[in-house]
Amino acid sequence: MALQHWRSSLNKLGGQVSLDLVASSFGKLTSQGFSRRFCSIKQNDIKFGLLFDIDGVIVRGRKVLPFAPEAFRHLLDGNGNFRVPTVFVTNAGNLLRHDKAMQLSKWLGIEIHEDQVVMAHSPLRLFQNFHDKRVLVSGQGPVADIAKNLGFTKITTVDEVRQAFPVLDAVDHKRRVSAPSPLEKSFPRIEAVVLFGEPIRWETSLQLLVDVLMTNGLPSEAPKVVPRPHLPILACNMDLQWMAEACMPRFGHGAFLVCLENLYKKITGQDLIYTALIGKPSEITYFHAERMLVKHARKIGINGPIRRLYAVGDNINTDIFGANLYNQYLSRSLVAAKRSVAMGARNIYHLLGGDPRDNMQEAEQCFSVLVETGVYSHDREDCLLDHSPRDFLPVEEKLREPNYCVANVLHAVEHIFQQENLH
Repeated sequence: MALQHWRSSLNKLGGQVSLDLVASSFGKLTSQGFSRRFCSIKQNDIKFGLLFDIDGVIVRGRKVLPFAPEAFRHLLDGNGNFRVPTVFVTNAGNLLRHDKAMQLSKWLGIEIHEDQVVMAHSPLRLFQNFHDKRVLVSGQGPVADIAKNLGFTKITTVDEVRQAFPVLDAVDHKRRVSAPSPLEKSFPRIEAVVLFGEPIRWETSLQLLVDVLMTNGLPSEAPKVVPRPHLPILACNMDLQWMAEACMPRFGHGAFLVCLENLYKKITGQDLIYTALIGKPSEITYFHAERMLVKHARKIGINGPIRRLYAVGDNINTDIFGANLYNQYLSRSLVAAKRSVAMGARNIYHLLGGDPRDNMQEAEQCFSVLVETGVYSHDREDCLLDHSPRDFLPVEEKLREPNYCVANVLHAVEHIFQQENLH
């Protein structure tokens, strides 16, 4: 396993990957002692920022994990304001940032602003060259509102496609319609597809998405040839699995993407090609998260550069892989980094249509911190296969190895402060 070498190294130092990891390896800290230590931190001492996953780190489904509220209280000053730049980076895509911030605030008992939240779809606001195209959006929640909030101006949902072309949805016999709809004649051609997250009725979405791709955006008649290339596809959230209340991980949007990719290949004989893959582990998501982190640092009065990022997550195939991948990106020279790519071999600024002078990148390192309260568990380590997204394969095994592994998010915060030698 990817973690065996790391565990071996830690054990040589007398450490254990257990609930007592921090206490045994770095000296036991009481919550009171840790709080006193933190109170002595000066703003000028802060040269790092924190990126927290949510599911499996802070909550399991709708249940807040033990120690999570306490962990985040350590990051506040006496007035309840953040003293360390903090951003929440989730692969969820079924809410607006504002709603997710309100949810986090309720869970943690502290005030979280929407500018501290990076959803799987958040970087799409940078893809301005798609904002004026007619996009078909798929997922759960207020997908049309989410797309509008990101800057898209011409939005069509899967339900609207089904209403315009009811005879296409034939898997559920109870919903089958035999007569076409007059809406077909006025249906606008789809120009791009945006996949926010797993839908509710997979069979309907899979069928209609393949139909739209095969007909170049207008599924009113059967295609004579399959278009090459097919319509642009922007996909968010590649998590094959995620951790909710169940004792085992559940299917994520990555599982839906696997179905779509294989169906399209089986039917057309061609590979499904993504124009962009957004969300962890893509570099562009960490690029965007760093921008948001720097903005938060300025907001809370930290004017010096943020040199180190600590990304805390529970999934070695997304959180850990993504953080380590971004660390590779940061480790290149500035010139090489600007030539590097979040997806493929294109210039990131050219891809986003942004101004290279507005990169707001300050970090030199990104450390991955694995917690054992979600997808990853030491007890299930032998069952953890490489579930990395198709377009990121092959994956160097070292990129799935965390820099640090701790029991939970509270231990993660304590360990990070010890690494930073804050007194």
